[in-house]
Amino acid sequence: MMGNEGPDAMPGDGEGPVRAVALDAFRIGATTVTNAAFAAFVRATHYVTDAERAGNSFVFYLQLPETTRRQMRHAVSGLPWWLPVPDASWQRPEGPGSQVHERSLHPVVHVSWNDAVAYCRWAGTRLPSEAQWERAARGGLAGCRFPWGDDLFDARGLPRCNVFRGQFPNRPVPGWQPAPIAAGAGEPNGFGLINACGNVWEWCADELASGVRALRGGSFLCHDSYCNRYRVAARSSNTTTTSASNIGFRVAA
Repeated sequence: MMGNEGPDAMPGDGEGPVRAVALDAFRIGATTVTNAAFAAFVRATHYVTDAERAGNSFVFYLQLPETTRRQMRHAVSGLPWWLPVPDASWQRPEGPGSQVHERSLHPVVHVSWNDAVAYCRWAGTRLPSEAQWERAARGGLAGCRFPWGDDLFDARGLPRCNVFRGQFPNRPVPGWQPAPIAAGAGEPNGFGLINACGNVWEWCADELASGVRALRGGSFLCHDSYCNRYRVAARSSNTTTTSASNIGFRVAA
């Protein structure tokens, strides 16, 4: 059963109605593709990502040093926490001066749908469909909000996935940095998937409109006060050339 029509559903996103979907057997990555895996692809193919060609990509403002934030002169209209940072890319997630050498096992980010498809062609894989992604993310728990059940918080009162902690967007709780964590950090669901919800958005194969593709799973920036799309039934989308510091992908076969 796929979809959600409960009180937390977002009807405008096309979450509902709940419906039965038949799928053939498939395989899917336990984690999102990491910086190390994407680096191997780039070394083998000399691939240049959409962000590198464009010369910038979107970064959440609290991921940037204060000195860099003061130099920025533009932000996304209506979403001032997103800054188009010159030369931000998968290799330089926060722009010049940043690097991924110590984040090799973190999700690769700043990858567009086009970039994800190019990686899949090289790796002999593909992007999952939305139905496949949701089936896998549920981990065998029909109708639950999350891969582990219905409650976001554990016994300590902490979220069980990497979503925004504190008051979005300006007041994260002390000691928590708004950023992706390692792709393999956390507990697997019933099918062995890790970080299916939260951490980074994941591209899917489905086309929602011309030049627009589906995203699933939410990211470290999701928060009930702003965006509760970190549930397994939730959906989002973006253009095939868009990249940001909270967008990655998981492969299927």
